[in-house]
Amino acid sequence: MSHILPSLRRRHALALLGSGLSLASVNKAVAADSAWDAIAKVARGQTVYFNAWAGSEPINAYIRWAGQQTLERFGVRLEHVKIGDAADVVKRVRNEKAADKQDGTVDLVWINGKNFLAMKREGLLYGPFASKLPNFALVDVRGLPTTVLDFAEPVMGMEAPWGMAQLTFMVDGKLTPKPPQSSSELLAFAKSNPGRVSYPHPPDFHGTTLLKQFLLDLNPARDAFYLPVTPEAFAKTTAPLWSYLDALHPQLWREGKQFVNNAASARQMLADGELRWALTFNPNDAANEIAAGRLRASVISYQFASGTIGNSHFVAIPFNAPAKSAAMVVTNFLLSPEAQARKADITIWGDPTVLAVNQLKPAEQTLFGAKSAPGQVHNAAPAIPEPHGSWMEPLEKEWLKRYGV
Repeated sequence: MSHILPSLRRRHALALLGSGLSLASVNKAVAADSAWDAIAKVARGQTVYFNAWAGSEPINAYIRWAGQQTLERFGVRLEHVKIGDAADVVKRVRNEKAADKQDGTVDLVWINGKNFLAMKREGLLYGPFASKLPNFALVDVRGLPTTVLDFAEPVMGMEAPWGMAQLTFMVDGKLTPKPPQSSSELLAFAKSNPGRVSYPHPPDFHGTTLLKQFLLDLNPARDAFYLPVTPEAFAKTTAPLWSYLDALHPQLWREGKQFVNNAASARQMLADGELRWALTFNPNDAANEIAAGRLRASVISYQFASGTIGNSHFVAIPFNAPAKSAAMVVTNFLLSPEAQARKADITIWGDPTVLAVNQLKPAEQTLFGAKSAPGQVHNAAPAIPEPHGSWMEPLEKEWLKRYGV
């Protein structure tokens, strides 16, 4: 194999020169190839302990498939450490740093938002590493700014984007042919359908995301949300939110004195007819559930007409990960067109890609062949960037203070 690589690099260099790139650019590209080869060589034989949310069997199955691929192709074993909340991983890595444990227990973690913010600020991450991944060049960083801004916090190569998400709502189209298209319409809908609307109890992230959606809808001037939170900005911008929730909660399921545990519970209650409205962060969630026979085919997905909160989710490598090279190899594979297309397939996971599909090679573009199914979002609304991650904790604390049961 070693005698083949120099030949491949020479051919790569000639191809780049033929494309019109300068000799300096070609030398840089060849050097990057050599550096990646060295990383892949070190990675072979290593085990990556991937701490990732395990609340969905399709996601768990996808991670198993990715592990099979990385083992067969790169000699890297992937172990899924199933977690319920990435915040628990942050605490573990923080404790390891406090104990000066340089050989940690986490090689890769599925993360975003306030957890990334905490790890970045506390020096708990390895990197920058994203730009070292060959497949990172395929990411649509211009069209999808959330791939380099995590809840308004610059990523700076300390994590790599893995997938996209956008707040999406579900109704049974036969019962609700004209679903509410804004926060104000949702309040009117709840008043017309008392006891048939609910949302997950914060700090469940679906519930917190809905709070942020209301907060943005109720504040036309949004600049403050994309800066670190201050007591003054928080008090001023959240006042309309508490007034809105004071009006909404008496109309909710169990008069807002209890809330559903999570989005899956709300979806099941929609299926049972107990609720008329549910929410998710995966635009293909309803399509997956219909295909699995857990939702009626008449269920439709939609987003508020003016837009809903969207973000990217990422993977990151802790500062003391024992298998950093192997974690980079796994991450690079997760960004490959093959892995991204499989993840985007609604029959497998339905998680939207972070790649610039229209800039891929024709054969790679075909992997993302258009597929449609009952329950999909047909008219995607604009994705509104997440507020800065520092807003989440005070928002959740104040909600719990006012409405927690």
